[in-house]
Amino acid sequence: MTAPANSPSLLNPRAPCEVAPLIAVEDFGPEWSPGRAAQACLELERGGILKFSGVPFELPQADIAFLLSYAARDSRFHKNVSYRPASGVLRGFAGDPASEERTQCILRTYSQNVVAFAAKLLAPYAGRWTLDFASFRPLEEAGRSLSLHKRNDLLHVDAFPSRPTRGARILRVFTNLNPAEPRVWNAGLAFPRLAEQYAAAAGLSRFSAPGPLRRISRSLALRSSRSPYDSFMLHFHDWMKENASLQSGLPRRQVEFPPSSTWLVFTDGVPHAVMSGRFALEQTIIVPAQAMVAPELAPIRVLERLAGTKLA
Repeated sequence: MTAPANSPSLLNPRAPCEVAPLIAVEDFGPEWSPGRAAQACLELERGGILKFSGVPFELPQADIAFLLSYAARDSRFHKNVSYRPASGVLRGFAGDPASEERTQCILRTYSQNVVAFAAKLLAPYAGRWTLDFASFRPLEEAGRSLSLHKRNDLLHVDAFPSRPTRGARILRVFTNLNPAEPRVWNAGLAFPRLAEQYAAAAGLSRFSAPGPLRRISRSLALRSSRSPYDSFMLHFHDWMKENASLQSGLPRRQVEFPPSSTWLVFTDGVPHAVMSGRFALEQTIIVPAQAMVAPELAPIRVLERLAGTKLA
């Protein structure tokens, strides 16, 4: 696992990075030790992106070829296809039954192989996480016509309207299936600095206010199973996309993920925007804050320190 020589991870292992570093993992294999697994977790928690130059788990070339050829020739692929591991349900697919069954099988296998890989790479989290959705993303991201809050090309942190995490982290594993073109992101400040600069302006106090406002917030949260943390993060997601000065002024780096590369990132803690790219697979894993190597860096703990109160 390599990082730039002046990376904060090498100078102060528990300090969050300013702008998301891209950390190449080159030594993952049978000898991957518990110490290296803990370091990989820490790099992610500090706002890093772990990158593999290839696919570090089994992904048959025949499956890749099927997804690429089917999506390229069928105009009915007008949105992402999602797979729900808990129920085995495939959504968003429009095609013949045989192709639907094949796609479901590919996403199920991808999900299983990602989980087995992540359980070794990030051993401190294994057995403590909850498996969320997997997805196939066949559409070109550049130039998509989407409403403001759904745009992927604006810097944002992730929050799920229908699946509140109550402070658990959103870990995502991506694989670029495109054989010829990179998937291009912008990645911004690690969450502690982002929240320090923008959480107050985004209205954090409204979600952590004592007295009647606090009771109303908690009442609404109970009805929807959202905690005040979830409510703020949903609001912050939208607020970031609405804020033109943040979009133009937030420090960022452009990251290119080459064909066949795989990368992991906590997308609730790293502001990111997808600028271009087509054909990607993705698996989301929900990791409790208590499983973190450095729990003080989790967004919920950062926001609670700023708010001076519990948010979940």
